[in-house]
Amino acid sequence: MNLEEAREYFSHDRYAVDVTGIKIEDAAENYSKVSLIVEDKHLGARDHFMGAVSYTMADFAFAVATNTPDHFTMTMNSTISYLSQPKDPHITAECRCIKNGRRTCLFETRVTDGIGTLLAVITTNGLHID
Repeated sequence: MNLEEAREYFSHDRYAVDVTGIKIEDAAENYSKVSLIVEDKHLGARDHFMGAVSYTMADFAFAVATNTPDHFTMTMNSTISYLSQPKDPHITAECRCIKNGRRTCLFETRVTDGIGTLLAVITTNGLHID
């Protein structure tokens, strides 16, 4: 899928797109980059950026990098390391393939803010269903 096809296909993801506000910035085979601007809805009770937003971004980036209308990959296992709070409201999650096999795959997603602060690193092991 090219970028416009990915945007159209994943525009129906009600949670990532409609609720969370994630936008697809780039999409290619085994790669994606998504972003959002931090709003009040992304903050926890102590007004800190919620880790769940980093995970949601990584999960969505993994979906964009691995799924097409003809191919479905599901998460088998995902590990996240939270590293820092953002110092800038522009957040991106960039997902890259580490290994893509016949039945399984391994991807790494790095979540950063607009000035390059590394917020989280997520590794996702997926299973190709078809």
